[in-house]
Amino acid sequence: MTTHLEPIARRYILGLGCERGTDWNDVRLLAERALRDSGIEVTQVLTIASIDTRSNEPAILETAAHLQLPLRFFDAATLERETPRLKNPSELVFARVGCHGVAEAAALAAAGPIAELVLPKIKSGFATAAIAKIG
Repeated sequence: MTTHLEPIARRYILGLGCERGTDWNDVRLLAERALRDSGIEVTQVLTIASIDTRSNEPAILETAAHLQLPLRFFDAATLERETPRLKNPSELVFARVGCHGVAEAAALAAAGPIAELVLPKIKSGFATAAIAKIG
């Protein structure tokens, strides 16, 4: 008798943000904490999302490689359109990068128009993480 295991549905998006030059371990540990706090396995995550100005940021790239997840990036205007759905909008972030949030907004943008945050933004010294569930 052969049993077939159901594939694990990848229904979550991990949004990440960080300051330039952040140590990758800071981002990695925060990402792992976000997953742990949410009770989500990395195998349930479809992708990591962030702002396009971090598309070459070693901390983001190395965290994605470590977790073996693809990356998706959005420009600030796209992230700004997510502002009404953010739990923690920030004027400081807007002044720096042109949108009111990176981690939450990127997770929501990647997860789609009916997505919901399952983990609002959490922070470490120089990084942010949030998780959205694909609707």
